[in-house]
Amino acid sequence: MNPEFRFIETNGVKLRAAVQGEGPLVVMVHGFPESWYSWRHQMAPLAAAGFTACAIDVRGYGGSDKPHAVEAYSMANMTADVAGVIDALSPNAPAVLIGHDWGAPIVWHTAVLHPNKVRAVAGLSVPYYALPPAPLNQIFKAMYTDQGKFFYMAYFQNEGVAEAEFERDVRGALRRLYYAASADASGKWGGANKPADEPMLQGMIDPDPFPAWLTPADIDYFVGEFEKSGFRGPINRYRNFERDWQMMGGVEDRTIHQPALFVAGAEDMVLRMFGDGNVDTLVNNMKAVMSDFRGAHIIPNAGHWNQQEAPAATTGVLIDWLATL
Repeated sequence: MNPEFRFIETNGVKLRAAVQGEGPLVVMVHGFPESWYSWRHQMAPLAAAGFTACAIDVRGYGGSDKPHAVEAYSMANMTADVAGVIDALSPNAPAVLIGHDWGAPIVWHTAVLHPNKVRAVAGLSVPYYALPPAPLNQIFKAMYTDQGKFFYMAYFQNEGVAEAEFERDVRGALRRLYYAASADASGKWGGANKPADEPMLQGMIDPDPFPAWLTPADIDYFVGEFEKSGFRGPINRYRNFERDWQMMGGVEDRTIHQPALFVAGAEDMVLRMFGDGNVDTLVNNMKAVMSDFRGAHIIPNAGHWNQQEAPAATTGVLIDWLATL
């Protein structure tokens, strides 16, 4: 059985959601540069386990609306979108949220900002640290740009630059980005070893053949989505660090009180970005801002795209966790 597409109007936008199964709602939120399709391996198993599996296209992506303004992609808006999806599909009960990459901060913050909508929350790849000491753009500027080093989040700050580079060859861009953050490439996504003023894709590998975890048909699907949508909306999410930091600074209780789970690939470069690759440090930092932390699962032989690179292992961890709720 294939998912059914539904369109949900909420928070001033229309969002596309792939929905499969019946039962308590589980909403899955993808990251950059992805799609609802990033959860294709999880949809049927979650439905078979007795849940309504819902994977959305985040605003700016795929079949969802694509506002132009940078501020339309603030964390306040992203979390309100997810809360609206829950209202539409599960008006009488809170939902479980699962997010990957940017989807992880989105679901973590939805649990904080809309606590009555969220039964439990799991983040893949990106941990929750509540409020960093400064906006992330200031932190990576000091760590990378001011040292003359390239960092992709800094590259994304100037409107139109990354969009133009990626949209010149959508297929080549996506293949390079997906490969660079996978276990096959040992996580060279950030490109910190090259000069700050180089284009992002310069020097990145387009493998031939692509590793088997992403088939030619899978790549075709992603390419088709981004050829229609472009990259402005997706990259605008990276242009809200100051706005998000100020917003969260005004939130009195930034603790996640719902049951929470963290999952990551053992070769994910994000583990090196947070806690210098020390999982114990990462876990202890999350425990400090979570009152019901249910553990961290590190998936062997997987990189950043762990629900696609190691779908059976990742799905198994998620279903086992759901059974405990």
